[in-house]
Amino acid sequence: MDSGSLSSSAATIKSRSRFPLQEQFIQRKNSRENLDRFIPNRSAMDFDYAHYMLTEGAKGKENPVVSSPSRDAYRKQLAESLNMNRTRILAFKNKPPVPVDLIPHDINTLPLDKPAAKPRRFIPQSSERTLDAPDLVDDYYLNLLDWGSANVLAIALGSTVYLWDAANGSTSELVTVEDENGPITSVSWAPDGRHIAIGLNNSEVQLWDTTSNRQLRTLRGGHRQRVGSLAWNNHILTTGGMDSRIVNNDVRIRSHVVETYRGHDQEVCGLKWSASGQQLASGGNDNLLYIWDRAAASSNSTTQWLHRLEDHTSAVKALAWCPFQGNLLASGGGSGDRCIKFWNTHTGACLNSVDTGSQVCSLLWNKNERELLSSHGFTQNQLTLWKYPSMVKMAELNGHTSRVLFMAQSPDGCTVASAAADETLRFWNVFGAPEATKAAPKARVEPFSHVNRIR
Repeated sequence: MDSGSLSSSAATIKSRSRFPLQEQFIQRKNSRENLDRFIPNRSAMDFDYAHYMLTEGAKGKENPVVSSPSRDAYRKQLAESLNMNRTRILAFKNKPPVPVDLIPHDINTLPLDKPAAKPRRFIPQSSERTLDAPDLVDDYYLNLLDWGSANVLAIALGSTVYLWDAANGSTSELVTVEDENGPITSVSWAPDGRHIAIGLNNSEVQLWDTTSNRQLRTLRGGHRQRVGSLAWNNHILTTGGMDSRIVNNDVRIRSHVVETYRGHDQEVCGLKWSASGQQLASGGNDNLLYIWDRAAASSNSTTQWLHRLEDHTSAVKALAWCPFQGNLLASGGGSGDRCIKFWNTHTGACLNSVDTGSQVCSLLWNKNERELLSSHGFTQNQLTLWKYPSMVKMAELNGHTSRVLFMAQSPDGCTVASAAADETLRFWNVFGAPEATKAAPKARVEPFSHVNRIR
């Protein structure tokens, strides 16, 4: 339809709106106006008189006729005899009943609307970005990916550590170690997001300042074999090795080994400190999960565990402390176990166990919702999002073609990076946006506040 036809139609509609005798619907001013409907009672009406008033009676008001005294006297006498000296056509013979207030007077004190239900969050089923990760070592027992508080992601590919800046997408090479020392077996950012620890196949751990691209020191003597797991607790760097030892290193002092935890009899592949820094969880290739108490640690003797948990039937690498319940720990077992278990670390009780159907490689809690994300191996190589505590599957994220060995979470808790044996690094917007943006805490100067004193 062209513009001329539109103008003609508009003019026609406008002219029709001006037509007389159109019914107009007057909107009530308030909800209490004209709510009742009058239903007449036939037994209370005089239809003969009503007919007279509607026909003959109206002539005396709207259309007066010529009258005479004799005619008026006759009409008066006729009306009295017929009992027609009334002024109302429709009338109640009895008083109407008192209306019943069906709505209580205090209805205004009640909320009129229920609070709106929280909309279900949209979870993208595909990764928002995919990067190549050539030479990523396909080893379940290593930990080669970490995302620091300064929003820089570190990944070890063969004997080289690369840094990917999430703010601008730039990539830089931090360090490439000698072949006799590599490959790199673990990486972990310090809490300040500036310094990083790098575990090596030769049992050493290097500390680097990523701002100046300068190596600060090398930790030696804690282990006899490769260091596959790292965990920071303020200025304490905890290392776990293939020699089954767990060592607390104080990076501020020359003699850095301050505590040694002995319990595992095979490689330590998982280490995580609780948010309070009071409890350490460790998992090993011996199918055991240990909970260690920091307060019980002593530099004079081998520290004994708080709990020794034997429920898993395969290697325990995946560990994640709950962000909203300090004594809740999730752990995942390898291909011979395939379970995610939840623990009360105060009592050592297993609260729940879920069979995932495949090898559990890593676990991450959603910082903003009660959800847990797990990454898996054969056969689907997927990421699975679970609702806690019901452990109902919320989503399965597919894209990797080989087992998803490592996951890391962005500082704001929204994005997850996953690295798999298919040599790809994928980014997933799985956890959504936080409800409120909080001011970022000031970066702590420790653990390298006295960097000049490190030897």
